[in-house]
Amino acid sequence: MAQSLLERIAQGDASAVTECMDAYGNLVWALARRLSATSADAEDAAQEIFIEIWRSAPRYDPAVAPEAVFVATIARRRLIDRIRARKRRPTTEAFDEEFTPDPGSGADAGALAVDLSIASRALAELGESQREILLLGIVDGLTHSEIALATGKPLGTVKTQMRRGLMKIRDLLGSDAPTGEEG
Repeated sequence: MAQSLLERIAQGDASAVTECMDAYGNLVWALARRLSATSADAEDAAQEIFIEIWRSAPRYDPAVAPEAVFVATIARRRLIDRIRARKRRPTTEAFDEEFTPDPGSGADAGALAVDLSIASRALAELGESQREILLLGIVDGLTHSEIALATGKPLGTVKTQMRRGLMKIRDLLGSDAPTGEEG
């Protein structure tokens, strides 16, 4: 009996990889395009799906399901993971690097200077490590993982110091912080 494509991939047959892409490329692309926000996202998803297929090829059992079902199941799972990850990411908006307040908004240079002074004093009260982590996260926009890489600190430490630093700033600002209530 001839081996299936996935069994050949599991054994390291390089020609089976190309044959698999030819055989299941349309299926994977159709699923990726249907469940992705953009064409570029679908292309990334299709690539991830084929990588996952190659990694999972040793688990394929022809007695359980046909190859197409195995491929479609992996594709579906990977696409669902991508959708969930996209929903967890906050949406962001691009903005100009230079902030210039709208003169009609009521924000003037004096108020901005006061806010800057208050924020600077609060940051000065933090330890060097907490201040560095907060600035990397808030000013540079780095994620916790990126901060951990940049500082060489464990991810858990970065998260803890970020949280404690934010809580300390909130406590330091106390009555200086706007409450959102007027009157």
